[in-house]
Amino acid sequence: MSSTIRGVVPPLAIPLKDSELDVPSLERHINRMIDAGLDGLFVSGSTGEVAFSTAERRAQIQREAVRIVDGRVPLLVGVIDTETERVIENIKAVEEIGGATGVVATAPFYALGGETEVERHFRLLKENTSLELWAYDIPVCVHTKLSPDLLMRLGRDGVIDGVKDSSGDDVAFRWLCRANEAAGHPLQLLTGHEVVVDGAYMSGADGSVPGLANVDPEGYVRQWQAYERRDWEAVRTEQDRLADLMRIVQVKGVQGFGAGVGAFKAALHLLGVFDSPEMPRPVAALEGDNVEHVASVLRSVGLLS
Repeated sequence: MSSTIRGVVPPLAIPLKDSELDVPSLERHINRMIDAGLDGLFVSGSTGEVAFSTAERRAQIQREAVRIVDGRVPLLVGVIDTETERVIENIKAVEEIGGATGVVATAPFYALGGETEVERHFRLLKENTSLELWAYDIPVCVHTKLSPDLLMRLGRDGVIDGVKDSSGDDVAFRWLCRANEAAGHPLQLLTGHEVVVDGAYMSGADGSVPGLANVDPEGYVRQWQAYERRDWEAVRTEQDRLADLMRIVQVKGVQGFGAGVGAFKAALHLLGVFDSPEMPRPVAALEGDNVEHVASVLRSVGLLS
């Protein structure tokens, strides 16, 4: 059977202070998210700094998240790593700590292979865990696109329980949704394409994994609730406002992770959720005019007075 996880499942941004996990800010952040009515949390994803975290930091984040969440919502944990054996090691570490509903893995991304190797990778992961296994489709980072045909084979065979789609390929995602329905919905499909969640819902998505929900969880929850009652005008209107909010990432002189997650952290600092906008080394926190840009966007959508 596929996962029952659906709705809004944000990838948790991680507060740091002096290069250490800021546990009081993390607790404030998680409680704010759950109070907003979200349906789950995803830790150690891309927004959650998995690529910057040591094994010790990953374990610390999971332990603290499990403690703070305290069973109130499902918890997905990223086990993302370069190759299969390393991912299996990460899965075992997640299982040892406990408290996770499922693990989330990408295709291998160092010794690149073809679809045969990627399929074998996920089948080996499933053989090594009793937790839900979610496939994370993010070709911009791992240089491999998970095809709808591959994902459906894995879903029909009970290898994977769901997909977090951050491919940005809306055509492939719609084909995946269509194939999933035709097969009896063996997979839960969540979109990470936060500016066009409304389109993903129209395609048949079971929810979203929007990094921007760290900043405005209530907005994405309202959108999901509107979708549940099939109020498409409210879904679109909420998405328009969230698209305007996403302009916080349009900072100057900063690219990639530093612009995206840097803007989320700057916003959370301005909103009083994070004590610091600190980024993982070697990435610098936003400052000066870029912070004022973030503040101006927050004000324009009514999040900051």
